[in-house]
Amino acid sequence: MEALETFIVESTVQDEGDAYKSIVADIITELVLGGSIGRIKVVIRPEDSLFQMAVILRGSQPAVKVSDMAEVEISNPIKKEITVSIEQEKYLPELLEKLWARYGRTKVYQPERRTLVMSAEDLDAEVEFLKNMVIADPQKTLQSRLVEMAIRATPEGFRVRYHSMDNNVFVFAASEDILKPEWIEEARQMAKELMGAE
Repeated sequence: MEALETFIVESTVQDEGDAYKSIVADIITELVLGGSIGRIKVVIRPEDSLFQMAVILRGSQPAVKVSDMAEVEISNPIKKEITVSIEQEKYLPELLEKLWARYGRTKVYQPERRTLVMSAEDLDAEVEFLKNMVIADPQKTLQSRLVEMAIRATPEGFRVRYHSMDNNVFVFAASEDILKPEWIEEARQMAKELMGAE
């Protein structure tokens, strides 16, 4: 796991703090989040049935467009064909899914592994559309992994949960009982304190 700038786990029960720090560290490693998380603070208050987490991310990754991973060009104006030449295969499955949804499976021809061919009426407009089509949003994927991390770290039975993600700040709170608004505000305040720790 990449070293975190700040990693704080507090509990009103002394022995629990160290145990939870180990649990959270293991989950961060399993979900490969070490490179994304800069600072994290977790507070556990068993007497209130409360678990809170604030995470400051190292930075957000931009959405990946077709033009980031492939060359798109009109290959045959007579047949009205567009060719997508893949330069990076990492997002090829996502690209194929999007193309199949737009054109239909039978109309996306793949003569070789790194080449895709489609037909379209307005070639120039379609080339522009394809170049700008978003095929992957790492921010959304990261958010779902952060939620999974928080849920896995939460004590058993804490089924009432709240989470939010705003830019590079993730806030989570969970309880066995109804979450009080002030608890959510405390978690947000934890995030503000972490941001001030620069």
